[in-house]
Amino acid sequence: MKNFFVVVLLTFGLIFAGCASRKVVQQEQPVTPEVQKQPTVTAKQPAETMPQAGPSENITEKQLAKIETKEEMPKYREEKGMFEDIHFDFDKYDIQENAKPVLQKITSWLLKNPSAKILIEGHCDERGTSEYNLALGDRRARATRDYLVALGIPSGRIEMISYGKEKPICTEKTEECWAKNRRAHFVILREAEK
Repeated sequence: MKNFFVVVLLTFGLIFAGCASRKVVQQEQPVTPEVQKQPTVTAKQPAETMPQAGPSENITEKQLAKIETKEEMPKYREEKGMFEDIHFDFDKYDIQENAKPVLQKITSWLLKNPSAKILIEGHCDERGTSEYNLALGDRRARATRDYLVALGIPSGRIEMISYGKEKPICTEKTEECWAKNRRAHFVILREAEK
């Protein structure tokens, strides 16, 4: 009889232990997207300038352009092609000797035009990943900016952007073409007329 109680106790112990370790698995429920809240209108912001887009409505580029032009006029107008590009060796971002006269010309122009700013675009050839080339383009733009700052241009007058390999000027798969794409490009930013 003693053995019978031991067996019964062990059986109940195993049953309770087994039940405690069981987990209830629920079937995944589909996730419903949250409804985006509409921006609140404040006294500074009239209701007609607010974009009215529901959660399933896509804003087109044309609508976005209308929204942007209502909010703020561009502060600068861009002038491209005023200075020649400077180029870099493959996988490098140091300023070459043949780039220094171009940078000195840019410095002279900026010193004579104190209200102008400059945008330096860093570019790469197509080899390598997009992420790597964005970082390399950034290093090229920074090296160019640092050189201009060393020549006396305040860093606040220099903006930078990296396009990596996204905006090539040559698309052939040759070393000559790749060399054209490894560059820093300059855009003059002048204050827009009001």
